[in-house]
Amino acid sequence: MNPHKITRPKLPAGYADNPASFVDWKWVAAQLTDSKNYWLCSVRPPSSDAQGGRPHVVPRWGAFLEDKFYYDGSPETRHARNIEHNPHVSLHLESGSQVIIMEGTSQPAGKPSPEFAKRLAEAIAGKYGDQGYSPQPDQWDEGGLYVFTPRTCIAWTTFYENPTKFVF
Repeated sequence: MNPHKITRPKLPAGYADNPASFVDWKWVAAQLTDSKNYWLCSVRPPSSDAQGGRPHVVPRWGAFLEDKFYYDGSPETRHARNIEHNPHVSLHLESGSQVIIMEGTSQPAGKPSPEFAKRLAEAIAGKYGDQGYSPQPDQWDEGGLYVFTPRTCIAWTTFYENPTKFVF
């Protein structure tokens, strides 16, 4: 997926008044592909004991393939229950200086094709196998696989030089 629009994020005066360049989407995609830790922020629905709209942030392992982020987990987790009620989430990487912040939707991915499941399992095992996680391609046949689809991305490598907004 290539962004259909590249622009500047809307920033208050004095934040980055004269940016000199833009971040290249290829750099962003490489960071998303190579990263091991991703942060997913979802929103809690209202419940009998608490008001809805409270954020929930959780680190996720996963793989960025075909311009989407795939991750797995139990449907009983807090973030899975949140996206069941509100699929709008944010996803970002760990760095506070070379930044990638994405907004989009997350939902159950359904059963992947055997070919895609194999690619996904290999990508995840390549990143996390040394930490004891090497999923099998048929692991998601009955569910538990989620996909984040970006709508926008804000990125920079030097904030005042190249804040960039990608729209998909």
